[in-house]
Amino acid sequence: MTREGRLGRIERTTKETSVLVEIDLDGTGRTEISTGVGFYDHMLDQLGRHGLFDLTVKTEGDLHIDSHHTIEDTALALGAAFKQALGDKVGIYRFGNCTVPLDESLAQVTVDLSGRPYLVHTEPENMAPMIGEYDTTMTRHILESFVAQAQIALHVHVPYGRNAHHIVECQFKALARALRYASERDPRAAGILPSTKGAL
Repeated sequence: MTREGRLGRIERTTKETSVLVEIDLDGTGRTEISTGVGFYDHMLDQLGRHGLFDLTVKTEGDLHIDSHHTIEDTALALGAAFKQALGDKVGIYRFGNCTVPLDESLAQVTVDLSGRPYLVHTEPENMAPMIGEYDTTMTRHILESFVAQAQIALHVHVPYGRNAHHIVECQFKALARALRYASERDPRAAGILPSTKGAL
């Protein structure tokens, strides 16, 4: 990424995966995603495009076992890159929320770029177990992993939905928008850290 902005770059290599994530919070939604898990690529593309983040994700993992390590390690690296890109958080809005419908499904996401990792996540029970090669139980784990590294408080609630694809996708779209709103600079708060504690 050559454009000036708030940038994060994380490389993570283990015996199970090799991950590169680059993110520009002040981008235009340009994405280059390759994890080997088609539906996950689609969700990360939604995250970049709807968040207006320039996002590059390149992951090679042990897909001959299953997709778990690939998905998890990518989410960990993404959270770390997001935290890095936020920098000192001076002048940002800090809080963001968005509600996104996708046909019969609805996702409500609220975020606080608090420096304290916490996740609340609810979605309809009895979802289809797989979307292509994507295990639908991994959505919560993706969010857990992202939150742990990004050090944010995140509440994701899907009160209803029937189609698993729609249920997961509306979560990623709402997350993208909430992160975008929270991380944007507030023109009325230039130079101000949005915390009475003096630290985020």
